[in-house]
Amino acid sequence: MYVNQDLAEFSDLAYKTAVALYLVSLAVSLVYYGMLRSATEARRERSRILGEAKAAAAEKVAVPVGAGAGADKDDRSDVSGIASGSLSEADLPKTFQIDAIRAKHRRADMWGGMTQTIIWLTVAVHLLFLVTRGWSAHRFPWGNLFEYVSVVSGMAMVIACVVLRRKSMRVLWPWLLTPIIVLLFYAGTELYADVAPVVPSLKSNWFWIHVTTVSFGGGIGLVSGMASLLYLLRRAQPKGEEHGILGKIVSPLPDASKLDALAYRSAIWTLPVFGLGVIFGAIWAHSAWGRFWGWDPKETVSLITWLLYAAYLHARATPGMRGKPAAWINVLAFATMVFNLFFINMVVSGLHSYAGLN
Repeated sequence: MYVNQDLAEFSDLAYKTAVALYLVSLAVSLVYYGMLRSATEARRERSRILGEAKAAAAEKVAVPVGAGAGADKDDRSDVSGIASGSLSEADLPKTFQIDAIRAKHRRADMWGGMTQTIIWLTVAVHLLFLVTRGWSAHRFPWGNLFEYVSVVSGMAMVIACVVLRRKSMRVLWPWLLTPIIVLLFYAGTELYADVAPVVPSLKSNWFWIHVTTVSFGGGIGLVSGMASLLYLLRRAQPKGEEHGILGKIVSPLPDASKLDALAYRSAIWTLPVFGLGVIFGAIWAHSAWGRFWGWDPKETVSLITWLLYAAYLHARATPGMRGKPAAWINVLAFATMVFNLFFINMVVSGLHSYAGLN
């Protein structure tokens, strides 16, 4: 079957445009992240100043009991307002006044909205690339590793757009965009393959069923794995107790409980969807090779990945394992999925080798 070269060139242009827009999205999201961090730190510093003023006022009121009246009485009246929380805004540095902090949050929200808009546009261009890539070759656009990485990245971004639609979750965008950009850049520079018909071994109705399901599960797994990784960072730097350079970097992140909940809710979908992908692959293997399971390297690592996600959900539901131990299992499951995607496809020889750089 012929390849529409004009449409193939257009799909390549859409890919480059999507990568460029992802870079713009990352830059805008980093501005938003920095502004939110500045506003958060200003609010915390304001609370610290007020807290110290109240503590000092309470101590000053308690100490002069029984002392001479005169000046001490005036001192107590001066600080009683602070102790009762009526410290004047004018007494605070302008940076820590409530109006200035609210203005910082409004500016940050504006950049957050811009981030969300640009990301939606970028995802649309990414999907346009996938559609035109497949249309140009009259097949589903995941016949080689370049296309598969593009599909998994696109699925992950669609899922992320749904789960990060709340304002409180937009702060996670820089953390998710970074691995997506790395994946797409590597795929476009090292894995790129010209548009061509699929190899004969992939000409099956199970081709698009199996790969679509696995790609969707992998996309959800990427979101879940990054959420668990951020959860571990937040546990190491609790909210309001950050310290050092790492503390400044993670300070805008939500509470650890919210990140853990995001990882858990995503993994709940990853387990059955990825499991279905493995089952569909086994059915396809039976029709193509005459057996459901042959312990091929890719089959084996896929099963290990699925078992790790099952172990994560079990650990997450077990009181003694909930928290860091469960999160580490989820991160390991995500790392195993990435290992399966690159190392098994590109280095290890097996029945799935045709899905590599061809």
